[in-house]
Amino acid sequence: MARSAWWFLAVPLVLFAIFVMLPLIISLVMSFTDYAVVSKPEWLGWDNYVAILHDDFFWLALRNTAWYTVLFVPLGLVVALTTALLVNRSSRLSRLFRTLYYIPVVSSTVGTATIWYWLLNPQIGLLNVVLGWFGVDGPAWLYDSNWAMVAIVLMSVWAGFGTHMIMFLGGLQGVPLDLYEAARLDGANAWQTFRHITLPSLSRTTYLVSTLLIIAAFQVFDQAYVLTKGGPGNSTVTIVYYIYDKGFGSLEMGYASALSFVLFLVILVFALINTRLTLSHDRAPKARGRRNTRRGGVR
Repeated sequence: MARSAWWFLAVPLVLFAIFVMLPLIISLVMSFTDYAVVSKPEWLGWDNYVAILHDDFFWLALRNTAWYTVLFVPLGLVVALTTALLVNRSSRLSRLFRTLYYIPVVSSTVGTATIWYWLLNPQIGLLNVVLGWFGVDGPAWLYDSNWAMVAIVLMSVWAGFGTHMIMFLGGLQGVPLDLYEAARLDGANAWQTFRHITLPSLSRTTYLVSTLLIIAAFQVFDQAYVLTKGGPGNSTVTIVYYIYDKGFGSLEMGYASALSFVLFLVILVFALINTRLTLSHDRAPKARGRRNTRRGGVR
């Protein structure tokens, strides 16, 4: 039996080694070289990493990415959780909306960006038209360095919240109904129930979703590339965009590889901080007495 299990595991392990571990090792070695694709690599040691510390454009890209993360992660959490609460019903209409909300996730980034490019048009875009109904002059979104990153965040949240909505929906359906029944008998209102039962019960789901959002935020590239090409005024140049430009634009593959591992360390640090902040306050309420086999949600 054990030998059969290893045979089943062999294929994915071999594929993982060939397509993940081997490129990772090659990239790590390449990060210590000067490699321009068309010439032989030249060993530099730690020079690439030292150069990153003195690279002003890298710090600009890191600042832009951090700003994107600050906007994207909280908004992504709120939108996904709110939507999950709204569709956490056992009705056909709710199931329909779950499907509709998930469609942007499986849509191509280019197609999604094209839609948002017209929505954010400063003259005829739907968003500015709606703002005009309330007497608000909408900004030039993609053409204004103060608003371009905000526009990318709006598109990214809309395009990806469906996946995180499903995760929160699964977490909501795992909350025992005993807790809600006890709260109702104690006279708790909707906000108190949400604050003291729903949120604590979703702590681990929130940790998972927030970690995925942080990773996605620091790896943002295609939205900025399609919508703004890093502009205006380099206000939407992200770290991955900079890596792409160095690797495929300037053919500095060694430097781009070093940037990639620096990005890995940055993501690791923020993921560990998120783990400490999220799971250190994990106080999910427990149902007392006879456990109810029903769960707090929809089938």
